[in-house]
Amino acid sequence: MTFEITKDWRRELILEEDGFDISAGLTAADPIFDSAVVVEGNDDDGLLALGRFINLMRRERGLSIPDLAEAADIDIGELLSIEKETSHVPEPRTVYMLAEVFNVSKRKLMGLSGLMHPKDVTYVEDAVRFAAQSESIEKLNSLEQEALNGFITVLSDNAKK
Repeated sequence: MTFEITKDWRRELILEEDGFDISAGLTAADPIFDSAVVVEGNDDDGLLALGRFINLMRRERGLSIPDLAEAADIDIGELLSIEKETSHVPEPRTVYMLAEVFNVSKRKLMGLSGLMHPKDVTYVEDAVRFAAQSESIEKLNSLEQEALNGFITVLSDNAKK
């Protein structure tokens, strides 16, 4: 059996790389499926944007954290960490499954999480702007205000010990 490698076939594969480094040999392991990806530090801005994106997508779909974890077949604790901890680097499988559930680019979500290092980081910068603009500035509802007032009382110096 003979395989013919044409220019068109190679061009198509290059386009699928979506702006990421192309490599061969041991460094060419597909980070989307390889859970042993080595990360050289992380990008807290990207992780902040990732957590905000996951939170808003989950809420837009009316899903609780346990519901999304079940839909994506991922650990509830890791999902909570992604949404709440800006320094938490998620597992590659988790990012892959979330990209599947939300129907977004797996490679771009991997880049946002710091698990891959894209050549073109403009979408990461856009994601950070999105995270900043998506932060709610609405007033507290009465239950939130009551809870906050109670917590302020607990934290005040005048609170009974």
